[in-house]
Amino acid sequence: MLCQFTVKNYKSIRDEVTFDMQAAAISEHEDKVIRDNDGEMFLPVSAIYGPNGGGKSNVLEALNTLAAKVLRPLYATGDNEERIFLQKKLIIEPFAFSEESKNEPTEFEIFFRTEMAEYRYILHVKKDVVVYERLDRVKLDTGRRSALFERDEEIVLKGVFAKLKISDELSATLPLLSYIGITYKKNEVVKDVLEWFEYGIDFLNYGNPIEELRMAISNSEDVKQLMLDMIQEMDLDIVDFRVVEDENDRIDVYTKHKVNGYEAELNLFEESSGTKKLFGLMPFIASSLLTGTTLVIDELDAKIHPVLLRHIIMMFNDMNINKKKAQLIFTSHDLSTMNSEVFRRDEIWFVAKGSAQNSKLYSLVEFKNEKGESVRKDAKFDKQYLEGKYGADPYLRRIIDWGKVNA
Repeated sequence: MLCQFTVKNYKSIRDEVTFDMQAAAISEHEDKVIRDNDGEMFLPVSAIYGPNGGGKSNVLEALNTLAAKVLRPLYATGDNEERIFLQKKLIIEPFAFSEESKNEPTEFEIFFRTEMAEYRYILHVKKDVVVYERLDRVKLDTGRRSALFERDEEIVLKGVFAKLKISDELSATLPLLSYIGITYKKNEVVKDVLEWFEYGIDFLNYGNPIEELRMAISNSEDVKQLMLDMIQEMDLDIVDFRVVEDENDRIDVYTKHKVNGYEAELNLFEESSGTKKLFGLMPFIASSLLTGTTLVIDELDAKIHPVLLRHIIMMFNDMNINKKKAQLIFTSHDLSTMNSEVFRRDEIWFVAKGSAQNSKLYSLVEFKNEKGESVRKDAKFDKQYLEGKYGADPYLRRIIDWGKVNA
């Protein structure tokens, strides 16, 4: 589960911004939050809105870049096609419109939880070189806090990592976390951390066209049933589907239609582009709900009908369905769901650019107008957003009144 992510000096993000999945102390939809075993509360859904070119995709891409920087060395010699994007050269771009920023490192900080612990991982990278790195842990059963390692001018291993040995020739471009993952992959804590990066968070549409081309249709009956439930929400006439994989690992999907009592089967490639997109997306939605992963999707609304978008959001918000503490994070332009019936105020985020082309990120719950007033929980979010009252105007790249955004 993702708790919090902070990034600085990445693409359009010049100043430090923090994306927070911790639930704020507000009174709306109190039953639609994830309550962890220690009583801490987290959000199952967050949506980021803003104009094209405002930088909302860069927030999600920064999160993906951090995960890829950690995982890429682990797959550098692998032949797994599904992870081929992690084997390619990773370029971390600093904010371009400032000479000072161009010569400073990009800074990442992430808090995430597994069943065992909450971790804080910090990584500062200048071009390809790691200039600072740190990993801390809080055990959830005892609340005990401990540092695991710190890498600055020298490397200091602490706590349960104190007895591990590090090569004197560790590459400056290789994250220490990645090195430890390669060298001590059977260590319980190492495995716990890296399994979250590998399986606990999943990204769609980030330099991996194979992900969508392969149409990741699962043969799991649980996943299949959830997919069929979502298809029913779309009021399509598809009543079933089957997956066929030949000896060359080629996957074909066949959809069964029922029209006026007559049944017919089509190859997925004969379906509309919208239906093909659905079948590329729905397995990930269903799998996330069933396994409890954090699913990150850029422009989710571009792939699906607004009715299905609302249905998906409500599934993640329903703790009777979302029993595994899954999270959905996405960017969107769709305003049909931007209302108090669907979202809490802390689940709505905005991104827009300032006068120096730098992106600003802030949530609706922390936004205040020129009078210092917060947005009411029963406000017409979509209407006020269209009127530009939240700073991030949907039709303008730049923020309307920088002074009014005091996030």
